Amino acid sequence: MTRPAPPLRRAAAMLTAALASLALGAGTASADPTVPVEFGTDYHDPVTAAPPISTPHTKSCSVTVAEARFKDFTPYTGTYTPPTGCGTPGRWSKVVLRMDGSVKGRQYDRLGYLDIGGVQVFRTSTPEPSQDGIDWSVEKDVTEYEKTLSGTQPVDMLIGNVVNDTYTGILDVKVTLTFYAPEPGHRTASAAPDQVIPLSDGNSVTTGASLTTPRNSERILAEVYATGSGGGCEEFWYSATTPKASYSCQGGDDGPYREVRVSVDGQVAGIASPYPNVWTGGWSPYLWSVIPSPTAFDVRPLTFDLTPFAGLLNDGKAHTVDVTVVGVPAGQSGWSAPTNILVWQDAHRSVVTGAVTSYEKTDPAIGNTFTDGSLRHLVTDGRDRLKVTGYLDTSHGRVTTTVARTLTTAIDHRWTPDENTDNLTGGWTDHQVVVSNGHVTRTDRDYALDGRATIDSANRLRVVMSLADRARLGATRVDDTYHGDATFTLGVAREDRHAVATTSERYRLSAPGRHYDHTLATEQGVLTKDVLR
Repeated sequence: MTRPAPPLRRAAAMLTAALASLALGAGTASADPTVPVEFGTDYHDPVTAAPPISTPHTKSCSVTVAEARFKDFTPYTGTYTPPTGCGTPGRWSKVVLRMDGSVKGRQYDRLGYLDIGGVQVFRTSTPEPSQDGIDWSVEKDVTEYEKTLSGTQPVDMLIGNVVNDTYTGILDVKVTLTFYAPEPGHRTASAAPDQVIPLSDGNSVTTGASLTTPRNSERILAEVYATGSGGGCEEFWYSATTPKASYSCQGGDDGPYREVRVSVDGQVAGIASPYPNVWTGGWSPYLWSVIPSPTAFDVRPLTFDLTPFAGLLNDGKAHTVDVTVVGVPAGQSGWSAPTNILVWQDAHRSVVTGAVTSYEKTDPAIGNTFTDGSLRHLVTDGRDRLKVTGYLDTSHGRVTTTVARTLTTAIDHRWTPDENTDNLTGGWTDHQVVVSNGHVTRTDRDYALDGRATIDSANRLRVVMSLADRARLGATRVDDTYHGDATFTLGVAREDRHAVATTSERYRLSAPGRHYDHTLATEQGVLTKDVLR
């Protein structure tokens, strides 16, 4: 459950007090093309500029995986059975998950997950509703889990919710999987892993998990659905300060520096920068009434290449895997990090041996500089690097793999002592190079957040927000950028808020043979621009 951001502690208290009379979210677009001067009660349903999932022109079959009404913290449980008539199970050309949801009344945004066979295949958050109700949908390519989906499996789904006299919104959701048969005459080998091994349940941090991999593993990845959530300071971890900086959300000595780590038998085996997720209740709910922040509805897992450690993991013994978040003060909760291990096996050898031959890792370099005064100022810089090399003697010869990953953090946070002015800019990079027998694969991710919040003498809260999710994945370039500007009066009934907001998103993708450019814009909850190039 998320609430307005900790930087606005005064605003949060007023919002909570007034929530009984508040209905935030989106609804059906008005037939009147004239943009209203302020928000009404009828908003456009949530939309994103991200491209639809491309699917083959082959026979398809759909299966309902879950259908539930979430009004508390009782999970949905059921049984999944693969379809027939769309090719051999586990050999589909593509598998697409779709979640359709509806909610009306008053409700916070909520975080949820879907596990099939214990494997987390989907993590999501929800939009905040209008009184009349909204509908939304999310799609995700889940082909990588096709081996898990090839047999009958238990299903576990939960979007934890609270319904009472104040929070009236019940979350109605339906999840389906659509399977596409292979193209006739094509026998392309599947790129999906041979096994997906879950290490934790749907909503926990992975610590002390026992992992035993197949002894012929030749590629191993860990994917971690890491999220700071729950309405506390770790939901807005990038705004935490050092103990000596007087602020409503204090962290440890590392301030706002956060880094997600995967360790094997106590040794750091992977590092990653978390994405600064902003859920639809964060900072100002009017920012997200139509366009959610990037990745909010389809939480992307962090991926760690553990292949250099495959020789160690292939010894047939159980190994301990821990997922931790660097920078979180001891004993403080707020993060969940369910983890899957993806394994590709050598089809022609029952045992693959190898070893780690080179390991370079030091403690992250973190600097925090605080200046007190009428405008308090905390500057945080951080950097970490990991480089590991290992080899495997496979059926097709010796394969040597080097994984080098470098993370940087740069955060500039300025606020007044009363926090009525609270400005934060943050930039994160996560660059990885994998070299396997001379073949080089680059993955560069860059994230940016710029949030500026002000409460004026009339108790008007204005938030100007920009978010960017950029990536270079080999020859593919992705740039997903959001901008929003929202203002409303705090501490009054909904009809007296006089809320206004303009928001926009542009999603650009460039890849060999494919170019996509989609722009959306809204004013006062009305979709005013939808241009696809």
